[in-house]
Order: sequence, then C-alpha cells, then structure tokens
Amino acid sequence: SLMPAALEVRGRLSRVALAATVLVSLVVLFAPADEVPSALPGVDKVVHVLLFATLAVTGRWAVGRTRALAVVLVAYAGVSEVLQAVTPLARSGSLADLFADGAGIALGLAAWSVLRRGAAPGSLGR
Repeated sequence: SLMPAALEVRGRLSRVALAATVLVSLVVLFAPADEVPSALPGVDKVVHVLLFATLAVTGRWAVGRTRALAVVLVAYAGVSEVLQAVTPLARSGSLADLFADGAGIALGLAAWSVLRRGAAPGSLGR
C-alpha cells in the first residue's frame, strides 16, 4: 500500500483520533446551556454537521464497518437530543439538530469513501 502505516484503518492513530473526537462531542453536546457560547443563528447546525462528519470519518477510520458505525452514530445523535431535552443541562432537544447530525454522518461517510478512493493505488489523480 502507498498509504503511510499511521493512516491505516484500525491503527493506533485512528483509535486516538476517534477517542479525541468522541470526547469533544461529549463536551459540545452535553455542556450546560450557560457554558455554550452564543453564536449567529444557524451556526449550531453547522457545528452539528461538522461534529458528526468528524465522528463518521474518525469512526470509519478506526472501526472499518460503515453500516454498524452509521447505526451507532444515528443512535448517539438521537440519544444526545433526548438527553439534552430531559436532563438539567438547560439545553433543548431539537429535531433540526438531529437532521444536522444525520447530514454530518452522511457527509463524513461520503468523505471517507472519497478519501480512500483517492489513496488507492491507480486512482484518479495519481
């Protein structure tokens, strides 16, 4: 393979990247409302898309199983919205956030596919 060993699927670096992304997601999704910075309308949706796209890319890199990962990430997105709504974080669950999470998952998995195709021997651009 022409890919450096550090970038191999299910390598140590991929697991560290996934763990770091999960930790960031926990902070972003479960910080109390008074710790969430104010932003322009719509920025929170962009954050959701980017966060879940990053979870999808790092998850795919670390785990290597697209369908199982997608199911876990969709469940995580749904559970996070429910927990925001029912816990004393003073946050609110949002169907729009859930859709943004789903869009991020789809974009991340698509990006992974493009990245892997680009890294394959004989691919376009080589």
